[in-house]
Amino acid sequence: MEKNRLITRRNFIRQAVAGTATVALTPMTSIIAKAASLTEWPRDAASYKFYMIGNGHIDPVWLWPWHEGVSVTLSTFRSALDRMKETPDFVFTSSSAQFYQWVADNDPQMLGEIRQRIAEGRWSAVGGWWIEPDVNIPSGEALARQGLYGQLTLRRLLGIQATTAFNPDSFGHAGTLPQIFSLQGMKNYVFMRPAVHEKTLPADLFWWESPDGTRVLTYRIPFSYTDEREVNRRIEQILEKRDIQPMKSYMAFYGVGDHGGGPTKLTIQSIEVLKKEKGAPQVFYSTVDRYFNDMRADKTLNLPVVKDDLQFHAVGCYTAESAIKKGNRQSEAALVNAEKITAVGSLVWKAAYPKADFTDAWKKVLFLQFHDSMAGTSLFVHSEDARNGYGHALDTAHNALYLAAQKLEWQIPSEDPESKYIVAINPHAREVNEVIEYELGFFGGSTGATRVEDEKGNSLPHQWVFGASEAGNRRILAVRTAIPAFGYRQLRILPGEPAVINRPVTATAESMENEFLKVTFTPDGALSIFDKVTGKEVFTGSGGGCRAVIMDDPSDTWSHAVKSYTNEIGAFGKASFTLVDNGPMRAMIRVKSLYNDSWLSIDWILYSGSKNLDARVTLNWHEHRKMLKFSFPVNLESPVATIETPFGHIVREPNGDERPGQRWIDMSGKDGGLTVMNDAKYGYDINGNDMHISVARSAVYAHHDPTKLDMNRVYLWMDQGIQTFRLKLIPHSGDWKDAAIPALAEEFLTPPTAVYQGIHPGTMPKADSWMSLDAANVIISSVKLSEEGDDLIIRCVETHGKQTTASLDLRLFDRKWTGSFNPCEIKTLRIDPNSKSIKEVNLLEEE
Repeated sequence: MEKNRLITRRNFIRQAVAGTATVALTPMTSIIAKAASLTEWPRDAASYKFYMIGNGHIDPVWLWPWHEGVSVTLSTFRSALDRMKETPDFVFTSSSAQFYQWVADNDPQMLGEIRQRIAEGRWSAVGGWWIEPDVNIPSGEALARQGLYGQLTLRRLLGIQATTAFNPDSFGHAGTLPQIFSLQGMKNYVFMRPAVHEKTLPADLFWWESPDGTRVLTYRIPFSYTDEREVNRRIEQILEKRDIQPMKSYMAFYGVGDHGGGPTKLTIQSIEVLKKEKGAPQVFYSTVDRYFNDMRADKTLNLPVVKDDLQFHAVGCYTAESAIKKGNRQSEAALVNAEKITAVGSLVWKAAYPKADFTDAWKKVLFLQFHDSMAGTSLFVHSEDARNGYGHALDTAHNALYLAAQKLEWQIPSEDPESKYIVAINPHAREVNEVIEYELGFFGGSTGATRVEDEKGNSLPHQWVFGASEAGNRRILAVRTAIPAFGYRQLRILPGEPAVINRPVTATAESMENEFLKVTFTPDGALSIFDKVTGKEVFTGSGGGCRAVIMDDPSDTWSHAVKSYTNEIGAFGKASFTLVDNGPMRAMIRVKSLYNDSWLSIDWILYSGSKNLDARVTLNWHEHRKMLKFSFPVNLESPVATIETPFGHIVREPNGDERPGQRWIDMSGKDGGLTVMNDAKYGYDINGNDMHISVARSAVYAHHDPTKLDMNRVYLWMDQGIQTFRLKLIPHSGDWKDAAIPALAEEFLTPPTAVYQGIHPGTMPKADSWMSLDAANVIISSVKLSEEGDDLIIRCVETHGKQTTASLDLRLFDRKWTGSFNPCEIKTLRIDPNSKSIKEVNLLEEE
């Protein structure tokens, strides 16, 4: 009965639109009224309110290139403005500052119309971000920039600031977002994924609380953010679930979407008819802000509180298209590093701070974080555009960084023509004891021996290793030294006797050992690590650690309806071993293994005095419909697995389900643990005590279920060919907090910058420190100049999830600041270089 009634109503509408109705020619509203009259509303329907949200979801890139997205945006906005002329109280909602920038660049008159409609309350700009990004993969700092550049652009172009964050189509939402939204001036949130079948929530309207205690009022869109039909059926669907909801007011979203479009005449007319229908719910055009304001004002509501991330949807997106994933992480880190050095440099040694260039580069990276771009679910042509975009961002960052660094070195004296000099710059707020690498011409006088010393004449352990070229006497100098917190140290290389390494690392073709670790390999190329401190093997079982396993993966690009990849169908093997470096400071063994037409080469590196093991990975991948994972079965009883998230971390169940994460995954127990870091990957799973990093997926570009692949056809497959990335394995006592893993992750992703010095005088000291933090669990995620004016912005983040008091020593200003941090709290400081006043501000750099 119900099915027949719905079919009849749809047929009325379709016939009216097509002009083939079997009734007499009747105005459109009469046809819709007749169709609507077929609805049998529940007896209590009139007591419910529906805030009708007209929108036109725009994917600026997906199954089309970004420049088509510009056209889609303009035409969608034009259509919405035209609908407003036809229906006096119709209201339209749209997000994304990038869209409004495109309007300003292409049609200033249209922008004026939008401003007028905003003033009338009929156009609502929501979201407050540059774009609707993926919100699992971008770093916390990148999400901070989404709001910074997004809200400032909305102010400049529209004269408003968004108060509702808006990511209806993003594929999951990190649990730290409420704090980020709040610090960007947004107190509400709208999302849709994960849907009801993917994530059980106590209600569709709830308070979402982040680890620091911040709450935002949050609404999960029921069913869909698009609807191009008459609206009756969507409202019926929502009412069918009314008994499990605490509220009697809902938002219903309508409008053609994805490739834009917006509300149609048909849907608008169906709302007009429904307004007058007896026994129907109360419906009216609205904005999301009005809905949230009314819900806040309703003191009868007792809404639940959710303290969790909002996952999981389309888990294949954490790994699909490795080049985009690596490009994102490398670009984020490079821009942050360049801003840090040039911002301080502009105040200390008059380096250039190219603010406009940084802003342009950040906006490019933020656009590429759009959810269908960052997820790797777009076309191959977009992947090429993304490669160019990341290249632009990296070039901008590297140019600014190295020009500032070379200006610094020019002011540090390096006067001995018989010596060579390099300057190592540390962008982190604590002293870094690290191996610095720099390639230069090897020399050592008549004996071939070299001495490397710091500014005090202390001899430093070092080793010359093969360089990137086979021309002349070029070699890489690897030297271990401590670099002052957020500062630099000059290193001098001269002929002489090297520092004695009392406990050198030793190696053979298939093993290496220092005072803390002994590393051996299986015939298939996996590794065994014996921890001499604990007297235990790090890994359990005979398979070894970092075993490269192949999982069956016939799913589409998103991996729709997939929770985990557990069907192991093979592994890399038949390994060969090459001893590349054999101490005394560094040993390196190259392990090359095979699987079908693919090969995997890992350079494992162990340093004297180090408790960590480094790896440089090269993968040549030629598989289809398979996933590559690295397996780390940790030798622990009842371990707890933790994964880094944007500006936070989360404990994950060891059930084998695929999970998103940032730079590190850790497994800790009562006997210590193991952290694995990487510089390019975002997909993880934990199955019992076995941690996996998802390395590569070989899906077809933009393959979406239910389309079935014809394996006789030629397709474009993802992740084919060579990719590179780095790993760091950190066995530790205690848990990851005791090992200060978040701070080590900062140092791993952004090692000190080394620059060459010529021979010249100078007036700056040969080592210096400009600022430092005294709490190991607080990091500086950003140092930059303010977007308005030239104040210094410093952002600090608590990373261990505990209440903390931290002091920041600002030696460049001869000032100190002390603050109390809630768990995972973000604090942003704004410092006037003239008055040296320090103010705590939000993520928009305002009090």
